[in-house]
Amino acid sequence: MKKQRPKNLNLFTIRFPIPAIASILHRLSGFILFLAIPFILWGLHVSLDSQQGFDDLHQIFMTPWVKFVIWVLLSAFIYHFIAGIRHLLMDMGMGEELKSGKFSAIFTIVLATILIILTGIWLW
Repeated sequence: MKKQRPKNLNLFTIRFPIPAIASILHRLSGFILFLAIPFILWGLHVSLDSQQGFDDLHQIFMTPWVKFVIWVLLSAFIYHFIAGIRHLLMDMGMGEELKSGKFSAIFTIVLATILIILTGIWLW
């Protein structure tokens, strides 16, 4: 006899464990960084093309909404970097147990949050 278990496919009602949240945020930050590559390369090209291009880009970067976008990109980079170190350590066999995996996920999120806040203070 096959049990007819209810299926919950709504991701907004599923309660994810903290390591899953840390992993999902790592993927999300990587996706944001991937989408930002063309804009970063464009900015590098403009800044290296001429002194006028550098000055123009510098003026653009001083506007508040562009600073916010830069902060978002730096936040994605910071989180992706820290979570990437966590994943590398887990690939080497460290922190694979349930308790240490949960601790490393919490530590990753807390450390990234602190560094993201400090980056925001530094930008403004």
